[in-house]
Amino acid sequence: MNKKTLKILEFEKIINSLVDMASSEPAKKLCSKLKPSTDIAEIQKNQSHTTAALDRIRLKGNLSLSEVKDIKDSLKRLEIGSSLSQVELMKILSILNAAAKAASYGLHEDDPEYDVLEEYFITLDDCKPLKKELSRCIISEEIIADNASPELSHIRRKINQINSKMHTELNNILNAHREYLMDAVITQRDGAYCLPIKSEYKNKVSGVVHDQSSTGSTVFIEPLAVIRMNNELKSLAMDEKKEIEKILERLSLLATEYTTVLDNNAKNLIYLDFVYAKANLSKKMNGSEPKFNSKHYINIKEGRHPLLDAKKVVPINISLGDTYDLLIITGPNTGGKTVSLKTVGLFTIMGQSGLHIPAFEGSELSVFGDVFADIGDEQSIEQSLSTFSGHMKNIVYILNHADANSLCLFDELCAGTDPTEGAALAISILSFLHRMQSRCIATTHYSELKVFALNEPGVENASCEFDVATLSPTYRILIGVPGKSNAFAIAGKLGLPDYIISEAGTHLEKDAKDFEDLLTRLENDRQIIEKDKLSIQKYKREIESLKRHYDKQEENLTAKKEKILEEARESARKILEEAKETADDTIKNINKIASGAGLGSALEEQRTRLRESINKNTKSVEVKKPTNKLKKPKELKLGDSVHVISLNLDGIVSSLPNQSGNLFVQMGILRSQVNISDIALVEEPAKKTENKTRSRGSSMVKSATISTEINLIGKNVDEACSELDKYLDDALLAHLPGVRIIHGRGTGALQKGIHAYLKRQSFIKSYSLADFNEGGNAVTIVHFK
Repeated sequence: MNKKTLKILEFEKIINSLVDMASSEPAKKLCSKLKPSTDIAEIQKNQSHTTAALDRIRLKGNLSLSEVKDIKDSLKRLEIGSSLSQVELMKILSILNAAAKAASYGLHEDDPEYDVLEEYFITLDDCKPLKKELSRCIISEEIIADNASPELSHIRRKINQINSKMHTELNNILNAHREYLMDAVITQRDGAYCLPIKSEYKNKVSGVVHDQSSTGSTVFIEPLAVIRMNNELKSLAMDEKKEIEKILERLSLLATEYTTVLDNNAKNLIYLDFVYAKANLSKKMNGSEPKFNSKHYINIKEGRHPLLDAKKVVPINISLGDTYDLLIITGPNTGGKTVSLKTVGLFTIMGQSGLHIPAFEGSELSVFGDVFADIGDEQSIEQSLSTFSGHMKNIVYILNHADANSLCLFDELCAGTDPTEGAALAISILSFLHRMQSRCIATTHYSELKVFALNEPGVENASCEFDVATLSPTYRILIGVPGKSNAFAIAGKLGLPDYIISEAGTHLEKDAKDFEDLLTRLENDRQIIEKDKLSIQKYKREIESLKRHYDKQEENLTAKKEKILEEARESARKILEEAKETADDTIKNINKIASGAGLGSALEEQRTRLRESINKNTKSVEVKKPTNKLKKPKELKLGDSVHVISLNLDGIVSSLPNQSGNLFVQMGILRSQVNISDIALVEEPAKKTENKTRSRGSSMVKSATISTEINLIGKNVDEACSELDKYLDDALLAHLPGVRIIHGRGTGALQKGIHAYLKRQSFIKSYSLADFNEGGNAVTIVHFK
């Protein structure tokens, strides 16, 4: 992509905005080097990354990576065995802290679907051992922690002790020689603690003179009493420096083990910061991802030039490369022709750079090998300069370098010369590029170019709409309609006398006058068609609104019908439950009173018949559940919904099949091992509205909450059998295929009592002690008929 075009289209201003969006210096540097690509696969990848980052920002908020530093040179030094400085190690720690933060941000909590940025997040590693040690030892770029090593801690403890002792000694000397002092302060000269002594008393204080004031009235003397301590401090300072070097060497050696991971972290974090800068720029300008094609087709929907005030700019709709390869835009000055031209060029460059464009979703761009622009004097679009002089030298360059893979943009092509010759040159230039199959857009005032577009296949007219009544442009691009200069109409509105305008009309050539009249008729017809189109759209919206209204009414009626049926079934179910509970209570009371064995047996037989009758009737009034579709699994994933055929229960896959095809399925609180041949994948039916779900959930409390097991440990046989009796009734009512009874081992009395009870129940198909891995002889498994 040639640099001149990038400058003309003011791409550097887009880059500057992008740089401002980046958090870290390395990412800012990466943003500043962004250039358009000509590889469609690379462009689409870059666009998808920008979109994924924008989606994450909307879902999770922004990702700030300001602490990311450039550690490339430091890693090279580690690879050759060099020791890193404190500043360099702090940069590495910053990378590790940023990696930890970014990895946490990248976690998928609620969204199970991964996006194209996932690989950059999941490969981040905060290198916990290295991060922990660096955090412990280094406080800042200037300070090493006292506990970085035992030796450093010892040295600094001694330094503090000597400093304290020295200050005490200095204060004693200061108080003893106060009459000789210029000021009652302790100062430093050449790293030594000194007292400011008046010159005339310098022999009164024993010590070493280190300095004197500029006037000579004060000398700075280090007392002999602290010289030894100061020398000891200097020695300790050297020891401290050596120990810090050892600590840095040790930390550098530890960092050497992680150079590959650190390099990957740095590259990923810088790239993520770069991508999030693109996403934030898209968010700022309300951008969207353009579709890309290799057919040189452009279709921009409601595009807004990104460098203009978003509140004032009027969106444009413009296309090129479908039924026409050359678009000629005509119309009055300040009508938006130049803005439209720059918008197409800048959008193309931004899109090929992986940036979103401020346009509606569904806008389409193509990949061009080069974009050429001849737009006036390359002055700023922000200064509202819409007409420019053509540069023939620039046009010659374009003609020598353009091909079928080029997009060429011309503003006021061949203006600034004799109109007749300029129009002839413009037609010849555009014809050459059209034969070469370059995609071109040109703005002009030449009427000859309008005629050229009408007669030449693959060439189309367009105009910037102008409201003569208000003397103001609407900035709308009208494809297929050549524009008028509207010079006579504008002059009349501005007060030019009619007789002058009429006389001017007589000076027009007949062909030119006929052509302008034709354009006027075309514009009038277009306005009529536009009004009819708006009316049709209005009627269409009204019809769609009525359809939605009646569809909603039908949906409400269906919902009410279903609700009434559910309420009726629920009411009947409650009646049956109440009758069952009453019957159970009555029979239990009679059993307590009855003394004869025969009577108890007869009552139990009656009770069984009553239960079977109730269960049979319950099925007819039970709320109908949506039927899940079952299919045999080809591949299983953790969390898949499955149906266990042998148990007639639904559950969730909690482990993948082993070599024998066995896996574990969680069914409520029951976790059981089954074979893959005994399960089927469940396709959940479409969810109903939230209100329906709540209603159904509340109407089936009994069946939805009944547990698949009961714990009877700690109860005697009578208590256990009484509680078990009620529980089995509830389990039958909930249509469970079987249950688990936890009775423990103990003396075995409770197990025997429960088995004796189960043996008498006619609705029980079988019962047995559980397998060893499911509780063994502490649990009994029951299967219903």
